[in-house]
Amino acid sequence: MALSGNLEAQRRRDELVELANGPQGVMIDAAAELFSVSSMTIRRDLLELEAEGRVRRVRGGATAAPRARPFDARRAIRAGAKRTIAEKALRLVPPSGTIALDASTTISMLASTIGPRAGLTAYTNSLESFQLLHPLDGVTAVISGGTAEPTTGSLVGPIARRSMRAVYFDVFFSSADALDGEDGTSEVSLEEAELKQAMAASAAKTVVCVDSSKLQRRSVARALERDDISTLVTELDPEDERLAAYRGVFDLL
Repeated sequence: MALSGNLEAQRRRDELVELANGPQGVMIDAAAELFSVSSMTIRRDLLELEAEGRVRRVRGGATAAPRARPFDARRAIRAGAKRTIAEKALRLVPPSGTIALDASTTISMLASTIGPRAGLTAYTNSLESFQLLHPLDGVTAVISGGTAEPTTGSLVGPIARRSMRAVYFDVFFSSADALDGEDGTSEVSLEEAELKQAMAASAAKTVVCVDSSKLQRRSVARALERDDISTLVTELDPEDERLAAYRGVFDLL
């Protein structure tokens, strides 16, 4: 009987993970009804699944666990929002000076819109952005070096961090896996978070570019503190209610 109960609980948890990985995630009350168990049972299931790194709990339920995804897979997610963000952030790219770009697909979209400049140096840990920038007239593209992260296509590690700390940037353009109004940004890996911290520490101004699905969330590794961020760029109108937690904290674009 105990063995049968354990197998039933394991099957239920496996199905909860599948639901959490769906577009809407899984809600506790709906899951309790679906599996004919109490809400407390589902809550315990989700607590255990989160401890195993299989889901991330949110208010009232759970969503997919944060994980590094391949660059091409990430590029297609909310592509329209990323284009809007890139068009807005382009206004903040100076004609000359020195900027830093992280290895996110959102910032790669920005790199693809920059065009010729009048003496701009752009440092990046993104192979994609480097390839987009180095042919441009008036742009000197510099790649950070470091260890290639096999899933995301970014360069990370101590060499990448050291090279970014060696330069002063006028503006650092960064995306994030999540942005919380109190705690700042967070990432799916500690190495990504540490590199972005190094880039922000060298920048006079940090611009965070995220679509609205990243708002009021936390990922795995803490990255930029709230006070590190000067400007927040999203696809939303700055007066949108979803930005209420950030209004008066960052400049909104």
